[in-house]
Amino acid sequence: MTPRDLGARRQRVIGAVRGETAGPTLVCTGSLHGDEPSGVLALQRILRLLEEHQLPIRGEFVALAGNLSAMVADERYLSDDLNRHWSPDNIRRARETELETLSDEDRELRELLDALHELFERSGGELHFLDLHTSSADGQPFVCIGDTLRNRRFAEKFCVPVILGLEEQIDGSLLEYVNNLGYITVGVEGGQHRAETSVDHHEAVVWLALVSAGLLRESEVPEIDTYRQRLRRVSRDLTGFMEVRHRHPIEPADEFAMEEGFTNFQHIRAGQLLAHDRVGEVHAAEGGRILLPLYQGLGSDGFFIARDVNSFWLRLSSGLRRLGLDRALHWLPGVRRHPEREGTLIIDTHLARWFALEVFHLLGYRKRRSVEGKLVVSRRLFDHRPPEAD
Repeated sequence: MTPRDLGARRQRVIGAVRGETAGPTLVCTGSLHGDEPSGVLALQRILRLLEEHQLPIRGEFVALAGNLSAMVADERYLSDDLNRHWSPDNIRRARETELETLSDEDRELRELLDALHELFERSGGELHFLDLHTSSADGQPFVCIGDTLRNRRFAEKFCVPVILGLEEQIDGSLLEYVNNLGYITVGVEGGQHRAETSVDHHEAVVWLALVSAGLLRESEVPEIDTYRQRLRRVSRDLTGFMEVRHRHPIEPADEFAMEEGFTNFQHIRAGQLLAHDRVGEVHAAEGGRILLPLYQGLGSDGFFIARDVNSFWLRLSSGLRRLGLDRALHWLPGVRRHPEREGTLIIDTHLARWFALEVFHLLGYRKRRSVEGKLVVSRRLFDHRPPEAD
């Protein structure tokens, strides 16, 4: 069945396999953007192979389709980007409104929300969540995570670059919503939208996730080494962690047009011409590697710029967090806890300007917003322990 057929039938659950033995849960979503069929195709392939080989799953594996209506239209979305739609206000409205009266992405959010929470409630062990995406630009696959130590450990298993800080640059993502409930989450960018290799990359990552999450043993997956080699070969010299340093947000009125030929992870220099908009030329704010350059009509992100992260800082970050220093930053002058939001700090930039923002990054505070002249930074909750251990 094609992704468009799934959408036309409004078949939210692509398939599920529950083992006879209790264990963890792995949930995967594909086509959260309707013009990204790769994730759904890869999940269908995996479900078929699981059935053919009768592999002894422990726990449960569930594959979900994202934006069904947009899948039928073969569009990124209809009214609103479903992967920017998971705000508290939108979730509350969707839950409080009769399903039959909801339209477009509100209906998609509500149905996906109901399906996810049914899985959360019946999960017998730790739950891992993968969101499968592709991009309009060519380039190697990668994974992106909210910066928790639990997410890092899981993401390191996939033999592709791990991007920190990308998820925190945007609001209302599905990964953010699920991560803040205390589950381990990873976003997977498989490659270009229509490339057959993107399906292969997604398939390889999901097989590795089934093993890493504990649903299968390595010896039980016949081609596990092939999947690893596939990802290592395409990643070439791109291994380890990178962090997003810059996001170029756009709106439809900007008339944004990317310069032709950029690919994911391509090196760029500070000041290089990257795009045009109605004001004029758009130049790189700093040097690094370009990520997700926009070559499609819909989207709110023109491009991102990332840089490598030295492994020393990752080890230091892990040690400091395990010591609990991420919970002590409010003791610094000019820094105070947000009165209503857990894991959020309000920084008086006049008093605290001598603290480098990298210090907050080390301790997981990567999401930042300017509110009424104050810098508001937040981190993902349940950094190195699940909720029940807190």
